[in-house]
Formats: sequence, structure tokens, C-alpha cells
Amino acid sequence: MNPTASQEPLDPRDRPARLTVGVVGAGRVGPALAASLRLAGHRPVAASGVSDASVRRAAALLPEVPLVPPAEVLARAELVLLTVPDDALPGLVEGLAETGAVRPGQLLAHTSGRYGAKVLDPATRAGALPLALHPAMTFTGTGVDVQRLAGCSFGVTAPEELRLAAEALVIEMGGEPEWIAEEARPLYHAALALGANHMVTLVAQAMELLRTAGVGAPDRMLGPLLGAALDNALRSGDAALTGPVARGDAGTVAAHIAELREHAPGAVAGYLAMARTTADRALAHGLLKPELAEDLLGVLAEGDPT
Repeated sequence: MNPTASQEPLDPRDRPARLTVGVVGAGRVGPALAASLRLAGHRPVAASGVSDASVRRAAALLPEVPLVPPAEVLARAELVLLTVPDDALPGLVEGLAETGAVRPGQLLAHTSGRYGAKVLDPATRAGALPLALHPAMTFTGTGVDVQRLAGCSFGVTAPEELRLAAEALVIEMGGEPEWIAEEARPLYHAALALGANHMVTLVAQAMELLRTAGVGAPDRMLGPLLGAALDNALRSGDAALTGPVARGDAGTVAAHIAELREHAPGAVAGYLAMARTTADRALAHGLLKPELAEDLLGVLAEGDPT
């Protein structure tokens, strides 16, 4: 029997292995996580979402799960996933706590990378059990997301007494729990954004430049190259650096800057910033010879319009 608001709150140690699950914020993340929990035997019972896209996602990934207001989601579920944008999370938590929607003994898990468990303090004071479970994955809002969770790392933050419960939920979703200290959450999230979000920008920009250069299938050209570069970087770090910047080919870099100024001036600032960072790292790791670095850094300084 599922606990109701009128029953005594469950002690976490007595909590049944299978939980009723609710989702507040049927964006790209919440329905996928709830669907993966369903595969592990848990039971999604309610979701909230108002946009047409949210309704479609919920219907596709959580069929027959009703869409209800957030407070009703909390009333129906033992485990509630708060899957709203980072900036909306503190206000949502405060509002749910102030209106009495939070029930003692209820597991409340958010999926924000930026925040740890402390953002849930208003709900914790009302008796909720706070968890921060952030999947280090980009989501499409389709069924493929459930498959991608297999082996996906989750940044986990929770009170020490809830650590095992938080990690167990991640494992049930097919993920790999990685413990992140509360104070390290912003840095952790910045690292992921630097790698994943900026990579999308870089790849899209590279594809545009290849099309301008006359390449008919830039995705096919970049796929093997970028796949190998990513694999090498993950295996070897800075030792995988190659190309004209790491070699100190100042003339080639100058030609790049000139071409970008003519054909894609909006790409110049990004090229210069990444080239400087690459040069600094290559120099620090002994890949770029100091005598070549001087000319290269001079070219980069001359290319900077500021």
C-alpha cells in the first residue's frame, strides 16, 4: 500500500524497495528518468507539464501517466523528480514547501548540475529526504535518452545518511554514481558545460566553415576526425594535442585568422581564444617549443581585434 498524507511518515530504512514516482517538469530529462525507473520496477504515477512539447514527451515516454499540477504530483508519489531549469529550482522548492505540498519521509530528487542538496533545504525542513542526482548526459526528449542512461555518470550529492539510497537509485536507472561534494557542484557543472555545450558550438561552427569551403558532407568528414580526437583526449589528455597551434606553426595560424576574417568574422574571437588556451597547455606540457611559442603568441595578439 502506498503511503498517503494521513498516514505516519515512513522511516527511510522501512521504505519499500519499489516506489511510486512523480515528475515535476516534463522537459527532456524527467520523463526519461522516470521511464528508466519504471524499467527497474518502480511505478510512475504522475507528472506535471504545461507546454505542448511537455505533453508530447510525457505521452511518449510515460503513457497512461496523468498530467496534474505539481502539488498533486507530490501528493501521489513517494519519489518526486524535480526536473526544471536550474534558475527555476529554488523558487519551485520554496513554493512547494510553503504550500504544504511536501510530505515527511518523501524522497525529493532534483536533476540540476549546478545545485547540491542544500537548494532543497525548504523541503528538507518540511520532512523531505533531499537528493541531487544530475545525469551527465545531453537529452533529446525521446526514447533514445533511456538507452543512453546505461553507463551514464550521475553527479550525486545528498546527506551522508541518504548516500546509499541516492546511489542505489542511480544504479537502478543504469547509471554510474559519482559523489560530488556540495561545495564542488558549481565547478563540476562548469566543467561539464565547458566540455559538452561548447563542443556543440565548435562542431556546428566547423561544419558551417566546411560548407563554405565547398565540402558537401561536413558531418561525414568531421565524424571520424572528431571521434578520434575525443577518444585520444579522453585517453591521453594534453598529450593528444596536435595541429598547427601545438606545433607552433605561426604562419598557418595567421592564414587561418585571415581566412576567417574574410569568410566568417564571427568565428575569429572563438578561434583566437581556443588557440591561446591550446598554446598555453601545449607549452606547459612540453609539446610546444618555447622558441616557436613567441612567434605564435605574437600572431594571436595581432589577430585580436580588441
